Amino acid sequence: MRSSRVAYSFWNGDKLSKLCEEGRLKEALHMLELIVQQTTKPPIHAYVCLLKGCSRRKALAEGKQVHALIVQSVLDSSIFLANTLVHMYSKCGSVLHAHKVFSNMPQHDLYSWTAIIAAYADRGEVEEAINLFQQMQETGLAPDKVLFVVVLKACARRAALEQGRQLHFDIIKRGFQSDVIVGNTLVNMYAKCGCTEDARELFDNMSERNVVSWTAMIAGYAQNGLGKEALALYEQMKQEGMQPNNVTFVLLLNACASLAALEQGKQIHSEIIKRGFQSDVVVGNTLVDMYAKCGCTEDAREVFDNMSERNVVSWTAMIAGYAQNGLGKEALALYEQMKQEDMQPNNVTFVLLLKACASLAALEQGKQLHSEIIKRGFQSDVVVGNTLVDMYAKCGCTEDARELFDNMSERDVVSWTAMIAGYAQNGLGKEALALFEQMKQAGLAPDKVLLVLLLKACASLAALKHGKLLHSEIIKRGLKSDVVVGSTLVDMYAKCGCTEDARELFDNMSERNVVSWNAMIAGYTQNGLGREALALYEQMKQEGMQPNNVTFVFLLKACANLAALEQGKQLHSEIRKRGFQSDVVVGSTLVDMYAKCGCTEDARELFDNMSERDVVSWTAMIAGYAQNGLGKEALALYEQMKQEGMQPNNVTFVLLLNACASLAALEQGKQLHSEIIKRGFQSDVVVGSALVDMYAKCGCTDDARELFDNMSERNVVSWTAMIAGYAQNGPAQEVLALFEQMQREGTKPNEVTYISVLSACAHSGLVDQGRYVFDSMCKNHGVTPTREHYACMVDLLGRAGCLDDAELFINKMPIQPDSVVWTTLLGAARNHGHVEIGRRAFDRVVKLEPKNAAPYVLLSNIYAAAGRKDELAKIRNEMEEAGVKKIAGCSWIEVDNQLHAFVVGDATHPQSKEIQAELYRLVGLMKKAGYKPNLSFVLDDVEDKEKESALCQHSVKLAIAFGLVNTPSGTPIRIKKNLRVCGDCHTATKIISKIVGRDISVMDTSRCHHFKDGFCSCGDYW
Repeated sequence: MRSSRVAYSFWNGDKLSKLCEEGRLKEALHMLELIVQQTTKPPIHAYVCLLKGCSRRKALAEGKQVHALIVQSVLDSSIFLANTLVHMYSKCGSVLHAHKVFSNMPQHDLYSWTAIIAAYADRGEVEEAINLFQQMQETGLAPDKVLFVVVLKACARRAALEQGRQLHFDIIKRGFQSDVIVGNTLVNMYAKCGCTEDARELFDNMSERNVVSWTAMIAGYAQNGLGKEALALYEQMKQEGMQPNNVTFVLLLNACASLAALEQGKQIHSEIIKRGFQSDVVVGNTLVDMYAKCGCTEDAREVFDNMSERNVVSWTAMIAGYAQNGLGKEALALYEQMKQEDMQPNNVTFVLLLKACASLAALEQGKQLHSEIIKRGFQSDVVVGNTLVDMYAKCGCTEDARELFDNMSERDVVSWTAMIAGYAQNGLGKEALALFEQMKQAGLAPDKVLLVLLLKACASLAALKHGKLLHSEIIKRGLKSDVVVGSTLVDMYAKCGCTEDARELFDNMSERNVVSWNAMIAGYTQNGLGREALALYEQMKQEGMQPNNVTFVFLLKACANLAALEQGKQLHSEIRKRGFQSDVVVGSTLVDMYAKCGCTEDARELFDNMSERDVVSWTAMIAGYAQNGLGKEALALYEQMKQEGMQPNNVTFVLLLNACASLAALEQGKQLHSEIIKRGFQSDVVVGSALVDMYAKCGCTDDARELFDNMSERNVVSWTAMIAGYAQNGPAQEVLALFEQMQREGTKPNEVTYISVLSACAHSGLVDQGRYVFDSMCKNHGVTPTREHYACMVDLLGRAGCLDDAELFINKMPIQPDSVVWTTLLGAARNHGHVEIGRRAFDRVVKLEPKNAAPYVLLSNIYAAAGRKDELAKIRNEMEEAGVKKIAGCSWIEVDNQLHAFVVGDATHPQSKEIQAELYRLVGLMKKAGYKPNLSFVLDDVEDKEKESALCQHSVKLAIAFGLVNTPSGTPIRIKKNLRVCGDCHTATKIISKIVGRDISVMDTSRCHHFKDGFCSCGDYW
């Protein structure tokens, strides 16, 4: 024994202790090995000292070496050393080794049991800890308060309420409840198990309370989402004179953050300063977080900048504040400052920065962060990997996201969800569903978030079959009653066109919120069931559910689709009452609703009074003008839009191009084309199709075809636009050739394509080809003929003079013919002077549309041409008695980017004198060339001279005269007319084109007439 003491003294026990405290365990171990070599029985204190050092440093390898030395020195029978070994192994996370040492001990004391129970408790294995606790009691050993605290903490960690309650009974039985530490741990256990009422009852009945007691109860409230109760308890704490500590303030600030209770947060900040805790780095970090979560990033930054000490959590809290408040640029800038100050980021920092890049779609900065993540070794972190996948996907780089996903060393449900969400958000629903199948094969179960994403993908694809499979999965997983899942199911069925299934689901939902109602209302609206949407809104109000801005958006769309102005106005009143009018989306939809109901003045007043306008607002108003035939106003509004610095989108350009097409405003259309190229929208297939349509409708089929041929992507709309362009401008052979090419290249024609092809056949007299195309619609492509297709066939037969066949065709139609079909027959009767068929067709049209002026005018033309003055007078009287007014003919011409409009007999134009002089000159030259006015196109009962004068004042002739006066010799003249060009104007324009040596184009509602050298492209067959 004396030699041991001498050896230990020689090697200096104080030095060994110092090495262990400093973490120089290898040196300490070497010293212990030397002691073992010097003596057969080294002092136990040397082993204990080193084992405690290993515990502190969690140095398992060194601990095992000490254990080996203990065995070598035959000291493993010492209960003191065995207890220390159990403690060391448990602190180093090796419960199996701890249990092995414990099991081999010849006897156990309270410390032994506490050490092994603590080992399992720290690992979160509550049931094993409780079992050992019971075994210990069976041996006759009584637990002390330290052991109760250890096991209670384990129960709290795993929310093991029942075991915690049993321990509580034991504590009462053994009289430990009055101990403040045990009481605090019980409060904490109940709170962590979600039983805040039990925790509070315990807290209120404690005989002694310290700051830890109050903090435990405040923590219980804060962690269970009861921030108000936490703050109220703090007020009581102050009233009872108890001084808070830094942990108390951290918890209170977290409560303020969760409640966004800024004012209370500021008051606590003042108290923190008063009590001197502001220099505490954890308190400072939580202050930064609180201000940021309350939306006060400037205050958060001020706290951050004034912190005397900052760690990585401080920087990360401030970066999080910026990122969570939509200030991604500021978050990334702060990271640059963080690097300059040589502060090392952690995985959380990178997660937040990547989220900032995702929100900004800042791909390049995201790639730089990716490089840094690889450099710092964080790529294997599953959370960082998931956020990288999400960032690439949100930046539109789904291929990069997928490559990352495929190469992840570890993947969890969040990883799969991020990648599937990336596909879904980028419109790649098929890929999203395919990846889900892989996920299932990998044995992973989808969570609620993923199922919702997949249902949305099914909705976007109208993939009903997949949606039904997901529905089964939802039922299987017991998620059907979840209100979010239920609402998304309703939306999926509705978007797949199954409104009845959607409604059944909706009616059977155990819980419904405003999103559920909106999903069903949207479903009805999007499926053209506006009346059902409005009826459901009435039910919604009856059930006391408050609508939100989204509800009103879909209801207004329903009104717009139905042209239900009165109901739209009622909704407008409700919107004002509920304060939603300032919402830019609601405001834009109101503008759209009024415009679609024909009230462009009301729409404009609303638009002008909007407190905030975005590109959708401007586009809605432009659409309103364009859709109501007010192309000039649409183009003028676009000029104002540019002046106010608002950037147009692809939809804006499509609408403006449509306006140019309707006005034949070629020069303005060309300017728009330049802007489209400048802004990079030309590759957009919808914009490209609209450009093709605009050039074609302005008579420039060569330009339209060049654009069409150079499109990087073409869809059925593109092909149809080009086919329609040829149909309106030229012979049917071009149309039929392009129609064949379209099918060869694999694009399936739709019902609109067939209308253009049939129209081309009708205008070229290709009766047999037209019949073949009509018959092939159903047989080859499954397109069910609509009334428009039947009207085309009536037009085809009628223009060819087969009026009896046309009338018979109508009578055999499988669907009820509408006014368009009968008006088409009436027009054919006018062209061929067939009085009886004309009268029968007239009677049908007037019955269907009593206020339509077109049938009266057409029948009047028939009677006038046939010389039936009595019938002509009678029909004119009928028209007056019915209160029907003829639509005034109007023609537009574009000169120097300005549109000039003319109506019949127009004398309001500033250049009226020059126009009349030019007309007088032209009429003289025309008569010399053989022109004879066709007086049948003047229905007034006046002298022939007056009729001739009236013909001379037709809008087309006025527009031509204006063009001749204001454009250089040889320049083509392009005119747009709102009605079908009359026969006299058609004849006159042919002669004028030869007299003046100009190409003249007249786009009417039927087709585009190209006049050159006395001939028209229609071959007088229009």
